[in-house]
Amino acid sequence: MSQKPTPREVVDHMMNHDGFSKWLGISILTISEGSSKIKMTVRPEMINGFGIVHGGIAFSLADSAFAFACNNRNVLSVALDTSINFTKPVHVGDELIAEAAEIHNGRSTGLYHITITNQHGHTVALFKGTCFRTNKSLISTS
Repeated sequence: MSQKPTPREVVDHMMNHDGFSKWLGISILTISEGSSKIKMTVRPEMINGFGIVHGGIAFSLADSAFAFACNNRNVLSVALDTSINFTKPVHVGDELIAEAAEIHNGRSTGLYHITITNQHGHTVALFKGTCFRTNKSLISTS
């Protein structure tokens, strides 16, 4: 039997198979059991018709932080419910950091809060996600 993968090994495995997070330009800052901190830089093609970042970009960054936090124990977990509040506009060139904190780690569900800040430390969005835990592993340990 192989040793249980570390949270960082699980997230590295996820990133290797996650074309969308790669397209966003996400880089991993820190990973620990039940939490994650990631960043990305906003590019011109991420702007909507109002000249600000499309809300789906901030949502997607938070969703990736959520996925990395709730799956890094090597238990496949999927989103049950998510929501986001946008507090400030985001612009081209902004560096966004999403930090996921575990609020509840249950056997079948988990609750996470993700705060997105910009390069000035201003909160630009708040995301909440509830996940469902399956009985599957992301990385085989047998």
